[in-house]
Amino acid sequence: MRKTIGAVAAVAALAVAVSGCGSTKDTAGGGGGGGGDGKIGATVPLLTSPFWQAYNNYVPGMAKEAGLDALPTVNADNDTQKQITDINNLLNQGVKGLVVTPLDSAAIVAGLNQAERKGVPVVSVDVAPESGKVAMVVRADNKAYGTKACDVIGERVPEGKVIQIMGDLASVNGRDRSEAFRACVKEKYPKLTVLEIPADWQAEKAASGLEGLLTANPDVKGIYMQAGGVYLAPTLQALERKNLKFPVGDPKHIVLVSNDGIPQELDAIRAGELDATVSQPADDYAKYGMYWLKKAMAGETFSEGPTDHGSTVVETMPGILEDQLPAPVVTKENVDDEALWGNSL
Repeated sequence: MRKTIGAVAAVAALAVAVSGCGSTKDTAGGGGGGGGDGKIGATVPLLTSPFWQAYNNYVPGMAKEAGLDALPTVNADNDTQKQITDINNLLNQGVKGLVVTPLDSAAIVAGLNQAERKGVPVVSVDVAPESGKVAMVVRADNKAYGTKACDVIGERVPEGKVIQIMGDLASVNGRDRSEAFRACVKEKYPKLTVLEIPADWQAEKAASGLEGLLTANPDVKGIYMQAGGVYLAPTLQALERKNLKFPVGDPKHIVLVSNDGIPQELDAIRAGELDATVSQPADDYAKYGMYWLKKAMAGETFSEGPTDHGSTVVETMPGILEDQLPAPVVTKENVDDEALWGNSL
């Protein structure tokens, strides 16, 4: 699922390091649970995607593993205003910490401000806010998603038209993936022409947009789907309706690359329908969302640097730290790797 970012809190508060990724007790206290205790709330953006269904299923167990008492997860149902209302409702229930996935990177600031006024720390998972106070953002490098997809297609398609089915451009994820894919194609594969479908993470918009583009451009050579969980099925169906669905290896095959790493994508790779996906770590999103929230509720603050779990925390904008988790490219060569979360369900 990238607008000019306004400066937020001064970076000085982030300067003291401790073990792992450099966290330290906040001497000013904080509205957490006094040692990391107390009920916490979590929101998910939608549950119509297998990726978010998987993440949602991981949340309770990962919260328990971190020693946190999680209320039932709240589904925003792809409604930005509902998500803000949900956050307010959780705060009114007295939660001591929040894990949220913003639908809209700008609109979520209203919810973050509500939490800050109540002294409740927030960890943002998968999507970064444009401003506002968060203890940590837990996500993979979404610009790398777009670049990795570009390279898979570019290495297989010497020239011609390629389509990217974009996410919601109100989300920093949608912008990062879209901009990185365009930039990579322009720089490294100039003989490719990019056609775009703004699909807002919705299968119906992906299907209708793809139907129109394939009718006008039956000579398309590649398609990048920014969310396999919602775009893979309608894409395969559209190709079949247009008599353009051919297996990987067939000279007439349209190269297909997606993001998510859900079991359905791994099965499609095995079946020769999908060339590759970039695996978003749904399990680690839940695990390390709770990991950072537990520390923030205990009053710790954080700084840039390597973590104790194989990732790196970077400051992506003033005052916003991001734990960038690994997101491997999956092809037929490594699709059966037991380390992939999609193979553990």
